[in-house]
Amino acid sequence: MAQLTIVRHGQSEWNLQNRFTGWEDVSLTDKGREEAKKAGETLKAYRFDEAYTSNLKRAQNTLAMILEVSGQTAIPVTKDEALNERHYGDLQGLDKAETAKKFGDEQVHIWRRSFDIAPPNGESLKDTAARVLPYYEAEIEPKLKAGKNIIIAAHGNSLRALIMHIEKLTPEQILQREIGTARPIVYTFDADLKVEGIQEF
Repeated sequence: MAQLTIVRHGQSEWNLQNRFTGWEDVSLTDKGREEAKKAGETLKAYRFDEAYTSNLKRAQNTLAMILEVSGQTAIPVTKDEALNERHYGDLQGLDKAETAKKFGDEQVHIWRRSFDIAPPNGESLKDTAARVLPYYEAEIEPKLKAGKNIIIAAHGNSLRALIMHIEKLTPEQILQREIGTARPIVYTFDADLKVEGIQEF
């Protein structure tokens, strides 16, 4: 019986400023660092064999603080851009309210909340899933099948892609799913990687 813990990074500077962040490598805020430490306290009761994160420092730093607070800094950590946030293309760095004024509320809502419509020069959630899931299936699922406990610190949309796969949700269902900053979700699997339990914090 293996466990997979997934956690979105703590609040970033551009979360606070309400900007489209995507692949921009912004730092955590003081609040984001506190959120990460709190997640570490929450996860003290869990043991991890390996950790995975994206190539972006807000996720890497969140993971580092979780492992430090939970006393598990010795485990292997793998970083890969396959777990990066959805790329927002031409919207990256733009204020979300200003973007809505420029393109219209409806268009921005479509870019943010449709499954397969990407912003200009960016990725849709479908595109994000097309890189996250092959990586997960090749690199992480075999370790879960071997009984290892894994933690992934990543981003709202890369984790949405994973949740959709693990919980077998429809595109409509996953688009309604909000993922809080530094709020762990722990999945317990049987030997065939069927979900036996979900613990959300």
